[in-house]
Amino acid sequence: MAEGREVQWAEITDAQAGQRIDNFLRTRLKGAPKALIYRILRKGEVRVNKKRVKVDYRLVPGDLVRIPPLRLAPEEAVREVSDNLRNLLAGSVLVEGPDWLVINKPSGLAVHGGSGVKIGLIEALRQVREDLDFLELVHRLDRDTSGCLLLAKSRAALLTLNEALKQRRMDKQYLALVQGRWPARRDFVSARLDRFEAGNGERRVRVDPQGKVSRTRFAVRETFANATLVEAEPITGRTHQIRVHAAHAGHPLLGDDKYGSRECQRLATGLGLDRLFLHAASLAFPEPTSGRPVRIKAPPGDALEAVLARARARS
Repeated sequence: MAEGREVQWAEITDAQAGQRIDNFLRTRLKGAPKALIYRILRKGEVRVNKKRVKVDYRLVPGDLVRIPPLRLAPEEAVREVSDNLRNLLAGSVLVEGPDWLVINKPSGLAVHGGSGVKIGLIEALRQVREDLDFLELVHRLDRDTSGCLLLAKSRAALLTLNEALKQRRMDKQYLALVQGRWPARRDFVSARLDRFEAGNGERRVRVDPQGKVSRTRFAVRETFANATLVEAEPITGRTHQIRVHAAHAGHPLLGDDKYGSRECQRLATGLGLDRLFLHAASLAFPEPTSGRPVRIKAPPGDALEAVLARARARS
């Protein structure tokens, strides 16, 4: 991110209105870390109509926003997007509408920066798509999960799509390769899930009777000698839900270093799998403006297809 040397002024348009000031600044100051944005708001360096505002202030049309010059310490700066990542993301857009887009997220790329991650998908895309004044995630995918990820290009689209997500009018289908033979009759896993921090501060999820109600539909797609390709549909949207439910059923995902088993890792190594085998294969949602149904599919990619080919050859 280029450091601003002069005060900037921005007049809020109808399209920008309704969003929180911190989210507006994150979009405007492409690549600025959240901690910096909160700091300049807290110190009153950002003004709206010459007045201090809190981080949750919602902008209205005609607001005049003062944005101070930024001077980042090297450790604060969000990394500039590399040419390789820029090209990868530009080639990963599956479908783009007037106020939304779906990207085939690469495995290994976090959706957000932070916690030691200098740049995430959203920060990188904001640098790549300088033509957009607004770009926000509608939902998230785990860092190691690939596939369909929906983003909104306007505040109105974000609110509409978030509402569709809450009302479960958004359909997500995943492909997962799990250890062992998944029973054909086991089509649902219902187990309450609770988030907790492991001893090293890592965020994890476990089955807990006091946790949140969670339900996942599973369907067998293909059976191999020691593994099964399943289709997973999360009915609820909990963190790590598919991974924990599969492990709870006795069939952890191959390549899962959080919830997998030693046998799981052995199978993954034998098949040449060096990542989590979880791919968001399709996404369906109502188009924000017209309400018409949209379904987008993302191919698993050569690396996962090669793993499946090896599994078939050994069955």
